[in-house]
Amino acid sequence: MDWRIELIFVPVTDVDVAKEFYTRIGFHPDHDQTPFEGLRFVQMTPPGSACSIAFGTGLGIDLEPGRQNTIQVVVPDADEALAHLRAAGVEADGVDDQAWGRFVTFRDPDGNRWTLQQLPPR
Repeated sequence: MDWRIELIFVPVTDVDVAKEFYTRIGFHPDHDQTPFEGLRFVQMTPPGSACSIAFGTGLGIDLEPGRQNTIQVVVPDADEALAHLRAAGVEADGVDDQAWGRFVTFRDPDGNRWTLQQLPPR
């Protein structure tokens, strides 16, 4: 039996600002639906990922904006990822070299922290 993580909710305060930010760094806007007043669902997928993120209004997410700090994404090249983020106007920490990988961290407009990891050679 396969278990696949396909959607992670990210709490945000302003859906339009979040959508613009994630689009600017290369996420694909899959869905932006308002099925009825008070509910808006936005789903975006990072390039090459099978897992998407979702945010919106009226979703019942029990996490305050800025408190999501556990998302880690694997990238092929940490230096390239850092350059990409900075070219998109995103403040990102420099590459942190560890024995278990090379890491870049950044925050979205609400302060939700993302970690990008370049895996070490196996």
